[in-house]
Amino acid sequence: MEQTSIAALSTPPGRGGLAVIRISGPQAESVLRSLFIPVKRDVTGFDERKMMFGKLIHQGKLLDECMAVLFRAPRSYTREDVAEIHVHASEQVINSVLHAVFSLGAIPAAPGEFTRRAFENGRLDLSQAEAVMQLIAASGQQAADAALRQLQGGALRFVQAAQAQLISLMAGVTAAIDYPEEIDEAEAVGNIAPQLRALAGELERQGSLQTARILEEGLQVVICGKPNVGKSSLLNALLHEERAIVTDIPGTTRDAVTGSTQIGGIRVNLKDTAGIRQSGETVEQLGIKRALDAVKSADLRLFVLDRSCLPDVEDEQVLHAITGLPSVLVINKSDLPDHPGFAHWINSHRDRLPENTIHLSASTGEGLDSLRQAIHAQAGQPEHSALTLARHIRLASQAAGSLRNAAQAMEEGLPLDICAVDLNDALASLGRITGDNSSEELLDEVFAAFCVGK
Repeated sequence: MEQTSIAALSTPPGRGGLAVIRISGPQAESVLRSLFIPVKRDVTGFDERKMMFGKLIHQGKLLDECMAVLFRAPRSYTREDVAEIHVHASEQVINSVLHAVFSLGAIPAAPGEFTRRAFENGRLDLSQAEAVMQLIAASGQQAADAALRQLQGGALRFVQAAQAQLISLMAGVTAAIDYPEEIDEAEAVGNIAPQLRALAGELERQGSLQTARILEEGLQVVICGKPNVGKSSLLNALLHEERAIVTDIPGTTRDAVTGSTQIGGIRVNLKDTAGIRQSGETVEQLGIKRALDAVKSADLRLFVLDRSCLPDVEDEQVLHAITGLPSVLVINKSDLPDHPGFAHWINSHRDRLPENTIHLSASTGEGLDSLRQAIHAQAGQPEHSALTLARHIRLASQAAGSLRNAAQAMEEGLPLDICAVDLNDALASLGRITGDNSSEELLDEVFAAFCVGK
């Protein structure tokens, strides 16, 4: 059955200078020839990979003046014939051109269908296909760098190396099972259990679900403390803008104030919460409840104390809320004199306070760079990870679990058939990362997250 031709807008909808309409499939060139007339009338053919200027005309009506380019298979993104039409980004123009393209035989592309065809035609493996969407959605420089590493085959190389090592370890097991009378089991298998455990450990070390989520969504950081310790000033200082209202009146912040910034290439989502204290006012109580909920769900908490005041029972309440959770102690207002009892309070509570302590002044900016470094450290080191997508990390973890089960079975002297099942499960999990073992359901799941036009 001949492959259909698909078409879609490949740039974000909305007003702008240009919009790109992409067509892929056997009819791409014929659709382009039917609509596009180059300005140079002596052009008899459409040169491949050459941008041309001309007019789009359908049923005698001028749709737009535009640029167009043709990529013939297999030298295209999908390894099919691909035509791109660069029109003015008017909603009316875009809709008119798409209507004309569909009337000439192309059908609307499903989400991610261009990239799915690139995968199915061998242009990309599945991990590289996912990297395309990861790059489009990158919220920070490190997320973009991770996507580019994966697009260039970083995950593929790591997984293929793990597969090769596993297949080598499985060879003796398979031989002993297939030829039990000719091959001695102990000699063929040897002591491979430690090697299986070592491979399992490497699979788990090369990816963290938390790091993957941080790359995708950003690091969630909550600024917490009692009223008037400088939380809103700290938020404004980190964002380099006046996002939160700053006053001397306690309880000014009733609901969370949020903002995002980049720290060391990582997107950091900051949340300034209501001051945590006992309050009889209904609205403030709601704000305090939301603040406590935010404290529990954050990746990192900045516990702010005012060094010019003696900490009290309200500070104790905040300390109780963050105990045992990843936090940084921020001692604010370093531009003011210490309260005489402040150092003693810190020393007497040192066993409950966060180990990481930053002294700063939100008003002067002193110490902010140290705080940024502490925040960035919480994100981990994604640039050192081979696996940075949650799906890949979960599959690698499944493979690691199967490898450990196989190693344990060998150590307990169980039949090799049982070990072989776990080893094959591990190999299958790795294959689902790169698409070696891809089902329609898996592909539908992966590409459903893509935008239309990519």
